[in-house]
Amino acid sequence: MRVLLIYCHPRPDSFSAALRDAALDGLTAAGHSVELRDLYAERFDPVLSPHQRGAYFDAAGNALGLEDHVAALRRVDGLVLIYPTWWFGMPAMLKGWFDRIWLPGVAFQLGGPKLLRPLLTAIRRIGVVTTYGSPWWLLWWVGWPDRLVVRRGLRPLCAPGCRVHWIGLTRMDVDSPARRGRFLARVKRQLSQWQ
Repeated sequence: MRVLLIYCHPRPDSFSAALRDAALDGLTAAGHSVELRDLYAERFDPVLSPHQRGAYFDAAGNALGLEDHVAALRRVDGLVLIYPTWWFGMPAMLKGWFDRIWLPGVAFQLGGPKLLRPLLTAIRRIGVVTTYGSPWWLLWWVGWPDRLVVRRGLRPLCAPGCRVHWIGLTRMDVDSPARRGRFLARVKRQLSQWQ
């Protein structure tokens, strides 16, 4: 499987960086080809400018200057997102990546018998590795907003039957080193079982 791994955390010494490394180890151990995109390291600009918003629905030109990200998304059949969940959602940098890369003509086509026609139909698997400061019951109470974005927003733009694999660690802010170590091992093990 060709996998695009989108990593989003501003600090290179973060626990998210350790999760990125565990995910890479697991995926490559399973024989997958992995392309890593570190949004902060490459200084990805998440801001949708007035001009870009004006050209948003122009599929012929809306990805101008973003061709490398679009090409990376189009050439894979697996997507892994690694990020910390802040304020019950993805970091602004990652949200901006979706705003700027998952465009009409790239991720979907508008109109026709269905409201949206999916265009990323090669992607048959989405994985999310994330951490939460909150306990699980609070995430349940607020409705798991980041899960809704992935399951109801992104997955329908991918292959029919695209599977979502969610690996989350709750109560991150008060976690023990032992529990974090077990979570790292879990990430590596579960991603090494991807087929």
